[in-house]
Amino acid sequence: MNESGRAERSSGFLRTLISLLGLIVLVVVLSWGLRTFVFQAYEIPSGSMEETIMPGDMVFSEKITYYSSSPQPGDIVTFADPDPVQAGRILIKRVIAVGGQTVDLQDGRVYVDGKLQDEPYTRGEPSYPLTPEYGTEINYPYTVPEGGLWVMGDNRTNSQDSRYFGAIKASTVTGKAIFIYWPLDSIGPL
Repeated sequence: MNESGRAERSSGFLRTLISLLGLIVLVVVLSWGLRTFVFQAYEIPSGSMEETIMPGDMVFSEKITYYSSSPQPGDIVTFADPDPVQAGRILIKRVIAVGGQTVDLQDGRVYVDGKLQDEPYTRGEPSYPLTPEYGTEINYPYTVPEGGLWVMGDNRTNSQDSRYFGAIKASTVTGKAIFIYWPLDSIGPL
C-alpha cells in the first residue's frame, strides 16, 4: 500500500471517529434537554397514590404544560419534597386546592371553598387531619397562601401530604404526571 492509500484510510478512520463522537454528544445533549425541559420518568416508591398509581409503577411527568399555565385542582403533580432533610427527593400527589382557596376537612370529607369535593379516586376512604410535622401549624379551615398548592395522596389513610407538611410552593412543582408506562398491565394515561 502506498502513502496515499494509508493517508486516505487514516483520514477515513478519523472522520468516522469524529462523526461517532459527534453523534454521542448529540444524543447526550438531546437526552439532557428532554429530561430538563420536556419530561421526566419517575418510579413510584410508596402507596400514597393507590389505586390510581401503585408502588413500583413508572410514570412520565411532563413539564411543558406548566410553562404557560399553573397547576389546577385535580392535576397529579410531581414536586420537590418540602422536607429539607429529603432534599432532592420527588413526591407525587394530587392538587386539591390552589392559592387563595380554603380547604376544610369535616367528618372525613374534603371541602374546598365550602363545597364538598367529589373524589372517586379515594374509593371512599376518609380524609382526616394528620398531626402536622414539627414546626408546622395547620388549622382548619385552612386558606392556601398565594403561590401555594394543597396536595393530597389518593390513598388518604396512607399519605403524608399537605395535612402533614402544609401547602407546598407551586414553584417546587417539577411536572404534571400524565402517563404510566410500566408495568405493561398498567400502561395508560393518568
